[in-house]
Amino acid sequence: MVWDEKLECMEIEEKKELQLERLKETVKKAYENVPFYKNKLDKAGIKPKDIQTLEDINKLPFTTKTDLRDAYPFGMFAVPEEEIIEIHTTSGTTGKPTVSGYTQKDLDIWSEVIARAITMALGTRGDRIQNCYGYGLFTGGLGIHYGGHKVGATVIPISAGNTKRQIEVMKDFESTILTCTPSYALYLAEMLEKEGLAPDEISLKSGIFGAEMWTEEMREELEKRLGILALNIYGLTEVIGPGVAQECEEKVGLHISDDHFYPEIIDSQTMQPVNDGEKGELVLTTLTREGMPVIRFRTKDITSITHEKCPCGRTLARMSRIVGRSDDMLKIRGVIVFPSQIERALLKIDGLTPNYQIVVTRPGHLDELEVKVETSKELFSDEMRKMEAIEEKISKIIQKEIGLRASVTLVEPESLPRSEGKAVRVIDKRNFS
Repeated sequence: MVWDEKLECMEIEEKKELQLERLKETVKKAYENVPFYKNKLDKAGIKPKDIQTLEDINKLPFTTKTDLRDAYPFGMFAVPEEEIIEIHTTSGTTGKPTVSGYTQKDLDIWSEVIARAITMALGTRGDRIQNCYGYGLFTGGLGIHYGGHKVGATVIPISAGNTKRQIEVMKDFESTILTCTPSYALYLAEMLEKEGLAPDEISLKSGIFGAEMWTEEMREELEKRLGILALNIYGLTEVIGPGVAQECEEKVGLHISDDHFYPEIIDSQTMQPVNDGEKGELVLTTLTREGMPVIRFRTKDITSITHEKCPCGRTLARMSRIVGRSDDMLKIRGVIVFPSQIERALLKIDGLTPNYQIVVTRPGHLDELEVKVETSKELFSDEMRKMEAIEEKISKIIQKEIGLRASVTLVEPESLPRSEGKAVRVIDKRNFS
Protein backbone atom coordinates (compact mmCIF):
# COMPACT_ATOMS: atom_id res chain seq x y z
CA MET A 1 0.00 0.00 0.00
CA VAL A 2 1.21 3.50 -0.86
CA TRP A 3 -0.31 6.66 0.62
CA ASP A 4 0.62 9.05 -2.24
CA GLU A 5 1.79 7.09 -5.27
CA LYS A 6 2.44 10.21 -7.35
CA LEU A 7 5.00 11.61 -4.89
CA GLU A 8 6.37 8.44 -3.29
CA CYS A 9 6.93 6.68 -6.63
CA MET A 10 8.01 9.74 -8.64
CA GLU A 11 10.56 9.27 -11.42
CA ILE A 12 14.05 10.13 -10.14
CA GLU A 13 14.77 12.94 -12.61
CA GLU A 14 11.39 14.55 -11.98
CA LYS A 15 12.03 14.40 -8.24
CA LYS A 16 15.46 16.01 -8.62
CA GLU A 17 13.83 18.95 -10.39
CA LEU A 18 11.33 19.30 -7.54
CA GLN A 19 14.10 19.04 -4.92
CA LEU A 20 16.18 21.73 -6.63
CA GLU A 21 13.23 24.08 -6.93
CA ARG A 22 12.42 23.61 -3.24
CA LEU A 23 16.08 23.87 -2.17
CA LYS A 24 16.38 27.25 -3.88
CA GLU A 25 13.22 28.47 -2.15
CA THR A 26 14.43 27.21 1.23
CA VAL A 27 17.85 28.88 0.98
CA LYS A 28 16.28 32.17 -0.15
CA LYS A 29 13.69 32.07 2.66
CA ALA A 30 16.32 31.28 5.30
CA TYR A 31 18.72 33.95 4.02
CA GLU A 32 16.07 36.67 3.95
CA ASN A 33 14.28 35.83 7.20
CA VAL A 34 16.72 34.18 9.63
CA PRO A 35 19.66 36.39 10.69
CA PHE A 36 21.67 33.30 11.67
CA TYR A 37 21.59 31.99 8.10
CA LYS A 38 22.25 35.39 6.53
CA ASN A 39 25.36 35.78 8.68
CA LYS A 40 26.45 32.19 8.05
CA LEU A 41 26.07 32.40 4.27
CA ASP A 42 27.63 35.86 4.06
CA LYS A 43 30.62 34.60 6.02
CA ALA A 44 30.95 31.69 3.57
CA GLY A 45 30.63 34.06 0.60
CA ILE A 46 27.43 32.37 -0.58
CA LYS A 47 24.26 34.01 -1.89
CA PRO A 48 20.96 32.22 -2.62
CA LYS A 49 21.49 32.79 -6.37
CA ASP A 50 24.63 30.61 -6.18
CA ILE A 51 22.44 27.50 -5.75
CA GLN A 52 21.85 26.39 -9.34
CA THR A 53 22.15 22.59 -9.05
CA LEU A 54 21.55 20.01 -6.32
CA GLU A 55 25.32 19.53 -6.10
CA ASP A 56 25.60 23.18 -5.06
CA ILE A 57 24.25 22.17 -1.66
CA ASN A 58 27.88 21.32 -0.85
CA LYS A 59 28.64 25.06 -0.90
CA LEU A 60 26.27 25.67 2.00
CA PRO A 61 27.53 25.63 5.60
CA PHE A 62 26.34 23.03 8.09
CA THR A 63 23.93 23.66 10.95
CA THR A 64 24.62 22.00 14.31
CA LYS A 65 22.64 21.38 17.46
CA THR A 66 24.82 24.01 19.17
CA ASP A 67 23.70 26.58 16.58
CA LEU A 68 20.07 25.82 17.37
CA ARG A 69 20.66 25.98 21.12
CA ASP A 70 22.43 29.32 20.77
CA ALA A 71 19.31 30.65 18.98
CA TYR A 72 17.08 29.63 21.93
CA PRO A 73 14.20 30.15 22.08
CA PHE A 74 12.89 31.64 18.80
CA GLY A 75 15.97 32.83 16.92
CA MET A 76 15.59 30.28 14.09
CA PHE A 77 12.01 31.15 13.16
CA ALA A 78 11.54 32.41 9.59
CA VAL A 79 8.01 33.78 10.01
CA PRO A 80 6.42 36.28 12.42
CA GLU A 81 5.79 34.66 15.80
CA GLU A 82 2.02 35.01 15.44
CA GLU A 83 2.19 32.55 12.50
CA ILE A 84 3.73 29.87 14.71
CA ILE A 85 0.81 27.84 16.04
CA GLU A 86 2.71 25.02 17.78
CA ILE A 87 6.08 24.64 19.49
CA HIS A 88 8.05 21.51 20.36
CA THR A 89 11.45 21.04 21.95
CA THR A 90 14.05 18.36 22.53
CA SER A 91 14.60 17.08 26.05
CA GLY A 92 17.47 19.47 26.75
CA THR A 93 19.25 16.85 28.89
CA THR A 94 22.69 18.08 27.78
CA GLY A 95 21.99 21.82 27.84
CA LYS A 96 19.37 24.18 26.51
CA PRO A 97 16.72 22.38 24.45
CA THR A 98 16.40 23.03 20.74
CA VAL A 99 13.10 24.61 19.80
CA SER A 100 11.03 23.82 16.71
CA GLY A 101 8.20 26.10 15.60
CA TYR A 102 5.36 25.00 13.29
CA THR A 103 2.98 26.94 11.08
CA GLN A 104 -0.27 25.37 9.90
CA LYS A 105 1.49 24.39 6.66
CA ASP A 106 4.22 22.66 8.68
CA LEU A 107 1.64 20.65 10.63
CA ASP A 108 0.02 19.66 7.32
CA ILE A 109 3.40 18.42 6.04
CA TRP A 110 4.00 16.53 9.29
CA SER A 111 0.59 14.89 9.00
CA GLU A 112 1.38 13.93 5.40
CA VAL A 113 4.72 12.22 6.13
CA ILE A 114 3.27 10.37 9.14
CA ALA A 115 0.34 9.23 6.97
CA ARG A 116 2.94 7.76 4.60
CA ALA A 117 4.61 6.02 7.57
CA ILE A 118 1.36 4.54 8.91
CA THR A 119 0.47 3.28 5.43
CA MET A 120 3.89 1.61 5.15
CA ALA A 121 3.00 -0.20 8.40
CA LEU A 122 -0.20 -1.51 6.72
CA GLY A 123 -2.33 1.13 8.40
CA THR A 124 -5.70 2.08 6.88
CA ARG A 125 -8.84 3.96 7.76
CA GLY A 126 -10.17 0.99 9.72
CA ASP A 127 -7.24 0.66 12.11
CA ARG A 128 -6.96 1.55 15.81
CA ILE A 129 -3.59 3.06 16.66
CA GLN A 130 -2.51 2.70 20.29
CA ASN A 131 -0.16 5.67 20.50
CA CYS A 132 2.20 5.18 23.44
CA TYR A 133 4.63 7.94 22.50
CA GLY A 134 4.64 10.82 24.97
CA TYR A 135 2.36 13.77 24.31
CA GLY A 136 3.65 17.28 25.07
CA LEU A 137 6.81 19.10 24.03
CA PHE A 138 8.25 15.79 22.75
CA THR A 139 7.32 15.42 19.08
CA GLY A 140 6.49 11.70 19.11
CA GLY A 141 2.94 11.58 20.44
CA LEU A 142 1.40 14.46 18.51
CA GLY A 143 3.20 13.59 15.27
CA ILE A 144 1.67 10.11 15.20
CA HIS A 145 -1.65 11.59 16.31
CA TYR A 146 -1.82 14.02 13.36
CA GLY A 147 -0.82 11.37 10.84
CA GLY A 148 -3.36 8.91 12.23
CA HIS A 149 -6.11 11.45 11.69
CA LYS A 150 -4.83 12.12 8.16
CA VAL A 151 -5.13 8.41 7.32
CA GLY A 152 -8.58 8.33 8.91
CA ALA A 153 -7.62 5.73 11.51
CA THR A 154 -8.89 5.76 15.10
CA VAL A 155 -6.15 7.13 17.37
CA ILE A 156 -6.04 6.00 21.00
CA PRO A 157 -3.96 8.79 22.63
CA ILE A 158 -2.88 6.80 25.67
CA SER A 159 0.65 8.27 25.76
CA ALA A 160 3.48 6.61 27.73
CA GLY A 161 3.22 4.90 31.10
CA ASN A 162 0.53 3.14 33.14
CA THR A 163 1.47 -0.20 31.64
CA LYS A 164 -1.36 -2.12 33.29
CA ARG A 165 -3.85 0.24 31.65
CA GLN A 166 -2.00 -0.11 28.32
CA ILE A 167 -2.57 -3.87 28.37
CA GLU A 168 -6.21 -3.44 29.29
CA VAL A 169 -6.79 -0.94 26.46
CA MET A 170 -4.88 -3.08 23.97
CA LYS A 171 -7.13 -6.03 24.72
CA ASP A 172 -10.49 -4.29 25.22
CA PHE A 173 -10.19 -1.74 22.38
CA GLU A 174 -8.64 -4.32 20.04
CA SER A 175 -5.76 -2.04 19.04
CA THR A 176 -4.26 -3.03 15.69
CA ILE A 177 -1.15 -0.79 15.49
CA LEU A 178 1.23 -0.06 18.38
CA THR A 179 3.49 3.01 18.39
CA CYS A 180 6.22 3.47 21.03
CA THR A 181 9.92 2.94 21.64
CA PRO A 182 11.13 -0.62 20.94
CA SER A 183 12.28 -1.03 24.54
CA TYR A 184 8.81 -0.14 25.82
CA ALA A 185 7.24 -2.50 23.28
CA LEU A 186 9.41 -5.26 24.75
CA TYR A 187 8.22 -4.34 28.24
CA LEU A 188 4.61 -4.51 27.04
CA ALA A 189 5.34 -7.95 25.59
CA GLU A 190 6.64 -9.06 29.00
CA MET A 191 3.52 -7.76 30.71
CA LEU A 192 1.25 -9.50 28.18
CA GLU A 193 3.03 -12.76 28.91
CA LYS A 194 2.56 -12.19 32.65
CA GLU A 195 -1.15 -11.71 32.02
CA GLY A 196 -1.15 -15.01 30.16
CA LEU A 197 -2.07 -13.40 26.85
CA ALA A 198 -0.66 -15.04 23.71
CA PRO A 199 -0.04 -13.00 20.52
CA ASP A 200 -3.12 -14.51 18.87
CA GLU A 201 -5.30 -13.29 21.76
CA ILE A 202 -4.67 -9.62 20.93
CA SER A 203 -5.45 -7.77 17.70
CA LEU A 204 -2.10 -6.11 16.97
CA LYS A 205 -0.84 -6.54 13.40
CA SER A 206 2.03 -4.05 13.25
CA GLY A 207 4.21 -1.74 15.33
CA ILE A 208 5.91 1.56 14.50
CA PHE A 209 8.93 1.79 16.77
CA GLY A 210 11.52 4.55 17.05
CA ALA A 211 13.09 7.30 19.20
CA GLU A 212 16.00 5.01 20.08
CA MET A 213 18.43 2.73 18.25
CA TRP A 214 17.52 -0.95 17.95
CA THR A 215 18.73 -3.98 16.06
CA GLU A 216 17.43 -6.64 13.69
CA GLU A 217 17.66 -9.09 16.57
CA MET A 218 15.37 -6.85 18.63
CA ARG A 219 12.93 -6.77 15.69
CA GLU A 220 12.84 -10.57 15.61
CA GLU A 221 12.19 -10.65 19.36
CA LEU A 222 9.31 -8.18 19.11
CA GLU A 223 7.74 -9.88 16.11
CA LYS A 224 7.89 -13.26 17.82
CA ARG A 225 6.57 -12.13 21.19
CA LEU A 226 3.87 -9.75 19.93
CA GLY A 227 2.99 -11.56 16.69
CA ILE A 228 3.35 -8.37 14.63
CA LEU A 229 5.19 -6.73 11.78
CA ALA A 230 7.76 -4.52 13.60
CA LEU A 231 8.93 -1.51 11.61
CA ASN A 232 11.38 1.31 12.22
CA ILE A 233 10.46 5.02 12.14
CA TYR A 234 12.98 7.86 12.18
CA GLY A 235 12.76 11.55 12.85
CA LEU A 236 14.11 14.39 14.94
CA THR A 237 12.64 17.53 16.45
CA GLU A 238 15.13 19.79 14.71
CA VAL A 239 13.83 18.73 11.28
CA ILE A 240 10.12 18.09 11.99
CA GLY A 241 9.75 15.10 14.35
CA PRO A 242 8.99 11.44 13.58
CA GLY A 243 8.10 10.70 9.97
CA VAL A 244 11.29 11.85 8.28
CA ALA A 245 11.76 8.19 7.32
CA GLN A 246 9.89 4.90 7.77
CA GLU A 247 10.34 1.25 6.82
CA CYS A 248 7.86 -0.51 4.56
CA GLU A 249 7.03 -4.20 4.89
CA GLU A 250 9.95 -5.10 2.59
CA LYS A 251 12.31 -4.17 5.48
CA VAL A 252 15.13 -3.05 3.17
CA GLY A 253 15.74 0.38 4.66
CA LEU A 254 13.74 3.36 5.82
CA HIS A 255 12.10 5.45 3.09
CA ILE A 256 13.09 9.10 3.53
CA SER A 257 10.39 11.55 2.42
CA ASP A 258 13.05 13.23 0.30
CA ASP A 259 10.57 15.51 -1.43
CA HIS A 260 10.40 17.25 1.98
CA PHE A 261 13.81 16.44 3.53
CA TYR A 262 16.94 16.35 1.38
CA PRO A 263 19.39 13.73 2.71
CA GLU A 264 23.18 13.58 2.45
CA ILE A 265 25.76 11.25 3.98
CA ILE A 266 29.12 12.80 4.88
CA ASP A 267 32.38 11.63 6.36
CA SER A 268 32.35 13.18 9.85
CA GLN A 269 36.11 13.76 9.70
CA THR A 270 36.53 15.26 6.23
CA MET A 271 32.98 16.69 6.03
CA GLN A 272 32.87 15.49 2.41
CA PRO A 273 30.03 13.43 0.86
CA VAL A 274 30.43 9.66 0.61
CA ASN A 275 29.12 7.30 -2.07
CA ASP A 276 25.75 5.53 -2.02
CA GLY A 277 25.91 2.54 0.29
CA GLU A 278 28.83 3.88 2.35
CA LYS A 279 28.24 4.58 6.03
CA GLY A 280 28.64 8.08 7.37
CA GLU A 281 26.80 10.85 9.16
CA LEU A 282 23.30 11.75 8.02
CA VAL A 283 22.77 15.41 7.11
CA LEU A 284 19.26 16.74 6.43
CA THR A 285 17.93 19.91 4.79
CA THR A 286 14.25 20.79 5.06
CA LEU A 287 12.76 21.53 1.64
CA THR A 288 9.25 22.62 2.62
CA ARG A 289 9.37 23.79 6.25
CA GLU A 290 7.82 27.23 6.55
CA GLY A 291 8.19 28.22 10.19
CA MET A 292 11.72 26.97 10.70
CA PRO A 293 13.76 25.95 7.64
CA VAL A 294 16.94 24.08 8.53
CA ILE A 295 19.92 23.86 6.16
CA ARG A 296 22.35 20.92 6.25
CA PHE A 297 21.62 19.85 9.81
CA ARG A 298 24.22 17.42 11.14
CA THR A 299 22.15 14.72 12.83
CA LYS A 300 25.22 12.83 14.15
CA ASP A 301 23.36 9.59 13.26
CA ILE A 302 25.46 6.98 11.45
CA THR A 303 23.77 5.30 8.48
CA SER A 304 24.01 4.85 4.71
CA ILE A 305 21.71 5.73 1.81
CA THR A 306 20.67 4.08 -1.43
CA HIS A 307 18.65 5.71 -4.22
CA GLU A 308 17.68 2.42 -5.87
CA LYS A 309 13.97 1.77 -6.35
CA CYS A 310 12.49 -0.35 -3.55
CA PRO A 311 10.69 -3.64 -4.35
CA CYS A 312 7.57 -1.94 -2.96
CA GLY A 313 7.66 0.49 -5.91
CA ARG A 314 8.65 3.62 -4.00
CA THR A 315 11.53 5.69 -5.36
CA LEU A 316 12.13 7.58 -2.11
CA ALA A 317 15.75 7.40 -0.96
CA ARG A 318 16.30 4.66 1.62
CA MET A 319 18.51 4.86 4.69
CA SER A 320 19.84 1.83 6.53
CA ARG A 321 19.14 1.24 10.20
CA ILE A 322 20.98 3.71 12.45
CA VAL A 323 24.01 1.89 13.89
CA GLY A 324 25.14 4.61 16.28
CA ARG A 325 25.83 8.27 16.73
CA SER A 326 29.09 10.02 16.01
CA ASP A 327 28.76 11.86 19.35
CA ASP A 328 27.24 9.06 21.48
CA MET A 329 29.64 6.32 20.49
CA LEU A 330 31.85 4.93 23.21
CA LYS A 331 35.59 5.02 22.80
CA ILE A 332 37.04 2.31 25.00
CA ARG A 333 40.79 1.68 25.01
CA GLY A 334 40.95 3.37 21.61
CA VAL A 335 38.20 1.21 20.09
CA ILE A 336 34.90 2.70 18.87
CA VAL A 337 31.94 0.78 20.33
CA PHE A 338 28.24 1.34 19.71
CA PRO A 339 25.66 -0.06 22.16
CA SER A 340 23.83 -1.62 19.21
CA GLN A 341 26.83 -3.89 18.62
CA ILE A 342 26.54 -5.30 22.13
CA GLU A 343 22.77 -5.70 21.76
CA ARG A 344 23.34 -7.62 18.53
CA ALA A 345 25.77 -9.97 20.30
CA LEU A 346 23.45 -10.58 23.25
CA LEU A 347 20.46 -11.40 21.09
CA LYS A 348 22.41 -14.17 19.36
CA ILE A 349 22.39 -16.12 22.62
CA ASP A 350 19.43 -18.25 23.65
CA GLY A 351 18.14 -17.71 27.15
CA LEU A 352 19.01 -14.01 27.40
CA THR A 353 16.52 -11.17 27.32
CA PRO A 354 17.14 -7.94 25.35
CA ASN A 355 17.36 -6.05 28.65
CA TYR A 356 20.92 -5.03 29.35
CA GLN A 357 23.06 -2.21 30.71
CA ILE A 358 26.58 -1.19 29.71
CA VAL A 359 28.79 0.24 32.47
CA VAL A 360 32.12 1.87 31.60
CA THR A 361 34.61 2.70 34.35
CA ARG A 362 38.26 3.67 34.65
CA PRO A 363 39.44 2.40 38.04
CA GLY A 364 43.08 2.94 37.12
CA HIS A 365 44.64 3.94 33.84
CA LEU A 366 42.61 1.61 31.62
CA ASP A 367 38.93 1.58 30.72
CA GLU A 368 36.85 -1.33 31.98
CA LEU A 369 33.69 -2.49 30.24
CA GLU A 370 30.97 -4.38 32.10
CA VAL A 371 27.77 -5.67 30.54
CA LYS A 372 24.91 -6.50 32.88
CA VAL A 373 22.34 -8.68 31.18
CA GLU A 374 19.12 -10.30 32.35
CA THR A 375 18.69 -14.01 31.85
CA SER A 376 15.43 -15.84 31.36
CA LYS A 377 13.93 -17.60 34.38
CA GLU A 378 14.95 -20.91 32.86
CA LEU A 379 18.61 -19.92 32.55
CA PHE A 380 19.05 -18.16 35.88
CA SER A 381 20.60 -20.53 38.39
CA ASP A 382 22.05 -20.43 41.87
CA GLU A 383 24.84 -22.76 40.76
CA MET A 384 27.86 -20.45 40.65
CA ARG A 385 29.98 -22.60 38.35
CA LYS A 386 27.24 -22.82 35.72
CA MET A 387 26.62 -19.07 35.84
CA GLU A 388 30.33 -18.29 35.45
CA ALA A 389 30.54 -20.55 32.39
CA ILE A 390 27.60 -18.73 30.76
CA GLU A 391 29.14 -15.34 31.54
CA GLU A 392 32.42 -16.42 29.97
CA LYS A 393 30.60 -17.62 26.84
CA ILE A 394 28.77 -14.30 26.51
CA SER A 395 32.01 -12.36 27.05
CA LYS A 396 33.65 -14.22 24.14
CA ILE A 397 30.72 -13.52 21.82
CA ILE A 398 30.81 -9.81 22.71
CA GLN A 399 34.57 -9.73 22.16
CA LYS A 400 34.10 -11.24 18.72
CA GLU A 401 31.52 -8.56 17.90
CA ILE A 402 33.36 -5.45 19.19
CA GLY A 403 37.01 -6.53 19.40
CA LEU A 404 37.22 -5.86 23.14
CA ARG A 405 36.89 -8.07 26.17
CA ALA A 406 34.02 -7.17 28.48
CA SER A 407 33.21 -8.57 31.88
CA VAL A 408 29.68 -9.95 31.91
CA THR A 409 27.36 -10.08 34.90
CA LEU A 410 24.18 -12.13 34.68
CA VAL A 411 21.36 -10.63 36.72
CA GLU A 412 17.94 -11.92 37.65
CA PRO A 413 14.99 -11.51 35.32
CA GLU A 414 13.31 -8.07 35.61
CA SER A 415 16.05 -6.68 37.86
CA LEU A 416 17.31 -3.98 35.47
CA PRO A 417 15.34 -0.72 35.29
CA ARG A 418 12.56 -0.44 32.71
CA SER A 419 11.79 2.72 30.77
CA GLU A 420 8.49 3.97 29.40
CA GLY A 421 10.44 6.24 27.05
CA LYS A 422 13.97 5.88 25.73
CA ALA A 423 15.91 3.09 27.42
CA VAL A 424 19.08 4.09 29.31
CA ARG A 425 21.57 1.54 28.03
CA VAL A 426 24.92 3.15 28.91
CA ILE A 427 26.30 4.35 32.24
CA ASP A 428 29.71 5.96 31.72
CA LYS A 429 31.39 6.46 35.10
CA ARG A 430 34.72 7.61 33.70
CA ASN A 431 35.95 11.01 34.87
CA PHE A 432 37.57 12.87 31.97
CA SER A 433 38.11 16.15 33.84
